[in-house]
Amino acid sequence: MQREPWSFFKSFIALILIILCLWAAQWQYHRGVDRHARNSLIEEHIALPAIALSVSSASPSLFEWQSVTTEGTFDSSQQILLRNRYSEGVYGFEVLTLFTSVDAKKFWVDRGWVKAGKSAVTAPQISQAPDGVVKITGRLRLDSSLPQGSFFALPPKGNGLVAELNAQSRLNTENFYLDLLSGSQPSLTPEVSAQLPELSDGPHMAYALQWIFFAGLVGYGRVLIRRAR
Repeated sequence: MQREPWSFFKSFIALILIILCLWAAQWQYHRGVDRHARNSLIEEHIALPAIALSVSSASPSLFEWQSVTTEGTFDSSQQILLRNRYSEGVYGFEVLTLFTSVDAKKFWVDRGWVKAGKSAVTAPQISQAPDGVVKITGRLRLDSSLPQGSFFALPPKGNGLVAELNAQSRLNTENFYLDLLSGSQPSLTPEVSAQLPELSDGPHMAYALQWIFFAGLVGYGRVLIRRAR
C-alpha cells in the first residue's frame, strides 16, 4: 500500500473540522432549547390573570409578559415614537408615553402602533393620552427586551420628529415598561396593540442535525481518502 503524503496533517485538519461542526451543533441545540423555554414561559405568563403592578414591580423578571394593572397619570409632554415598526405590511411607529403610577413609579407605556405620516418630517396622527388619574392594564415587559428600533421625541405641539432620544439616559424611569392592553377609558384600548413575538422554536434543531451531518461527512471523506491510498 502506498503511503499517503501528509497523512497526519490531513487527519488533524479533519479532526479540527469535526470538532468545529460538533461545537456548532451543540450551540444550535442550546439556542433551540433556550428559545423553546422562553416561548413556553411567554405562553404561560400570557394566560395568567392580571395582578397588581405593585406585586410584580419588586421582581419584574419573574412576571414578564404577565398582565398587570395600575393607576396613575400619563405625561403627554414625554412621548416617544419608536420607528421602523410594521403592522400588516404598513410602515409606522410604536407610541411610548411616560406614565407615573399613584405610588410614584415612572415608566414607559407602549400605547400601540400608529401609521406613519405622509412624509419623513410629518408627525403621525396620535390619539391624546387622557388627563387625570386612569387605571390601565398592560403586559409587563423588561427594559432589556425593548423592541429594536430608533427612538424619536414628539414635541407637545406635534411639530414633527426631532432629536433622537435615549429613554433610559434622559429620564429616571423604572427598568420595565408596559404594553397597553386596555384601561378605564375606551380611548386607552389601542387600535393596534403591541404585537407578541413569534412563538416558534425556529430552525435551531434542524441546524444542529445539519452540523452533525457535516461532521459525519468530514469523517467519512477522510476515511475514503485514506482507503484510496
